[in-house]
Amino acid sequence: MNFKGIFYYLGLFCLPISFFSFVNILYSSYFDYFLNIESYFVTLFFSLIIGLVLYFFGLKHSKKINFYEQLVLIVLIYVVTSFLVSIPYYLSNYQITLINSLLESFSGITGTGFSIFENVKYLDPTLILWRSSSQWIGGLYFLIFLVLFFSNSQFNYKLNYFFFSGDKSLNPESNIKKISLKLLFLYSLSTFLIFVLLSSSNIRLFNSLNLSMSLVSAGGFLPTNSLKQIITNNTQEIFLIFSFLISIMNIYFIYNLFVEKNFLKKHYEDLMLILMSFILTLILFFSIKDLNFLHSLISVLSSLSTSGLSIGNIQENFSLYLLFLTILGGSIISNTSGIKILRIYILLKALFIEIFKLVRPNNIINHNILFSEEKINSQNIKITFLIFISFFISLFILSSVLLFDNINFENSFKLSVLTLTNTVNSSMYNMSNIEFQNLLTSSKIFLIIFMIIGKIELISVILLVKKIFFKN
Repeated sequence: MNFKGIFYYLGLFCLPISFFSFVNILYSSYFDYFLNIESYFVTLFFSLIIGLVLYFFGLKHSKKINFYEQLVLIVLIYVVTSFLVSIPYYLSNYQITLINSLLESFSGITGTGFSIFENVKYLDPTLILWRSSSQWIGGLYFLIFLVLFFSNSQFNYKLNYFFFSGDKSLNPESNIKKISLKLLFLYSLSTFLIFVLLSSSNIRLFNSLNLSMSLVSAGGFLPTNSLKQIITNNTQEIFLIFSFLISIMNIYFIYNLFVEKNFLKKHYEDLMLILMSFILTLILFFSIKDLNFLHSLISVLSSLSTSGLSIGNIQENFSLYLLFLTILGGSIISNTSGIKILRIYILLKALFIEIFKLVRPNNIINHNILFSEEKINSQNIKITFLIFISFFISLFILSSVLLFDNINFENSFKLSVLTLTNTVNSSMYNMSNIEFQNLLTSSKIFLIIFMIIGKIELISVILLVKKIFFKN
């Protein structure tokens, strides 16, 4: 295994933590928030040292790493960067234990949003900014993983090549820097658009900044105790809806809208998502009395984006409906988790194709995915079915573990779904009363493990185990 190549890239992924540490130091100095400033100096020091040492250690060696080595790299990035992000929590004046600090940092990097803090409004503003920053950098990393690592033609169980419309002409191995910079630009542009939308609706700049980093990364951290304290009128709700749409859609959507001639051909998935969102909203709107359309749409989009942020309570019998939407997720090339709608579409279409063959065996059947030129084949169906199976295996394992922590069956099931879809436990799912700081250490460790599995898929873990223990 090319460990020196792995360490080279791991070092590069550690360096952005230094940048955000420096930003927090500047923010603390400018606004006289000196309560936790030492912790950001410590984080800056360790992230720089670790990043530079690993970078120079692998600088003069081969940078080419195979798919299994890429999987090892992804896991190491999540682990090492989360440890670095946990430093300001652990060294803060809030007396946070190491395991709670790690739960908060892993939750941020994976965009899940589980938090050990009960009253966010009492937190030091620099720590609020740090939480949001961790989500933002984690979202950027995940997009890079999707485009550079999970685009492997041999192991493409993410199925992102169906709608990877941005860099098909580029060879990822020889254009890592170019692709990464383009993703950074598109991701930053999306963040800026959301920030402009929110701040133009008279939302406080600090809240707009933190909320924009949460929304673009499909995260769940908030700068206040609830979203209702930020979103207070219809104009802000409308802009929030557009913000959710940006996070749900393909990261190349806005870029291709202006540069691609065949835009519709490359974004049928996004258009299907928008249409389906309104249909699902109408179902919710007509099913619940005294729930206005905007609140219904926000709940649906928040669930599909696997953000989970809510501005109002939903009747308990409809919480499972919204929980199911988190399992669906959004676009393949986005920060949303879940099984993803495209995979469900593939299975359903494969089912109807088989039924149609029985009824009219001599007819020509359309195997195209939506209206694109890509076609469904047996390999796609097998991979999609395997994703479903692995999701429910993960759900069973995590739910079983949580049952030992005095969590009833319903809540353990819901919390497991939210963990695997990297969705925050909001009142929308009747899960806002979970106190993570009081969970058993074993439960916290398993939550951390399955937050990562929710991003990389259980198949990644199976492939790694197979490669390490069953080489032949």
